[in-house]
Amino acid sequence: MLDSISLLTLQTYWWLIVSLLGALFVFMTFVQGGQTLLYTFGKNDDERSLIINSLGRKWELTFSTLVMFGGALFAAFPLFYAVSFGGAYYVWMAILFCFIIQAVSYEYRKKPDNVFGEKFYEKLLFINGSLGIFLLGVALGTLYSGGNFVVNEMHLSHWTKASYGLEALLNPFNVSFGVMLVSLSRIQASLYFYNNLDNEAIAKRTMKTLKNNTLVFLPFFLFVVGFILFQEGYAYMPKSKMVFITPMKFLHTLLDYPFLLAILLVGVGTLLYGIYSALYKKNHKAIWLSGTGTVLAVTVLLFILGFNHTAYYPSLVDLQSSLIIENSSGSHYTLSVMSIVSLLVPVVLGYIFLVWRSMDKTKMTIEEVNADSHHY
Repeated sequence: MLDSISLLTLQTYWWLIVSLLGALFVFMTFVQGGQTLLYTFGKNDDERSLIINSLGRKWELTFSTLVMFGGALFAAFPLFYAVSFGGAYYVWMAILFCFIIQAVSYEYRKKPDNVFGEKFYEKLLFINGSLGIFLLGVALGTLYSGGNFVVNEMHLSHWTKASYGLEALLNPFNVSFGVMLVSLSRIQASLYFYNNLDNEAIAKRTMKTLKNNTLVFLPFFLFVVGFILFQEGYAYMPKSKMVFITPMKFLHTLLDYPFLLAILLVGVGTLLYGIYSALYKKNHKAIWLSGTGTVLAVTVLLFILGFNHTAYYPSLVDLQSSLIIENSSGSHYTLSVMSIVSLLVPVVLGYIFLVWRSMDKTKMTIEEVNADSHHY
């Protein structure tokens, strides 16, 4: 049956899967956002332990989502991994380091005879939540703004800048993307704590922080989305695969496919309404509105990168080296087998939902944390 499905259909399907997993990860970065707010919300040891243990129940789910996103991208579009991870080496190594220290921090923060002290690991968690997410945003931004790489006919690539990816930090769009992602993660964290913690003092602090981070998020979000919609895009000819520059490529894609535009608008509207409902209607479940909106909006923004004959990773050095889903994917056989495996994804998501629901049946309290001898 899968033999009758065209390679382009499989490539598009897997680009959609990758986009959805990326969007789910962006939502799950509320864990990282919460880590940056540890001392903003936690004014004593008990409150900080409550916050860290609330996040500690979810950080492995966030990490698993990141691994699923990276694994799907690697398996479906291996040339992207070769070009980006092999070329923008310093950026990706810095991101990897930031996520390694997160795992170490949750594991060792409360270990007996901790020679570094709890605050040392709390600072590492802050680095993971701030620098790690910022750099991820910068890396994602390069999918729109491009990278300095060349790919030859043998699919061998090399980076043309000795800074190996760090030059992306000089692009205002990439930096704005990173700041936007950090502020969004802090917004989601505020809503998560408002829903998950039974602590009146922390609840009051979350509303003030939610408002402040929303004021940071909105201008950067408008700039990023405006840049994406109105910048020159990189398209390619369906038959020859020749890449060329075209004005407002992403905007034209949304106009050509109104259902994508509708999903994007619904996503943004749901995200903003979630924030509004928490601030002005005291809706403790607003995290699910903002989370749903985030997943919908980010899925569309990532999907249009590789959809409708678009180069999803443009080369700033050699236009014809730009990556498209048709020249960077695995074989028809590989994508077909992966498509069968992908049928298990709803099962995995269902398991995550059940585990989440089981953990969050009741709001977490300081007394619950102190009574647990194995807390983080």
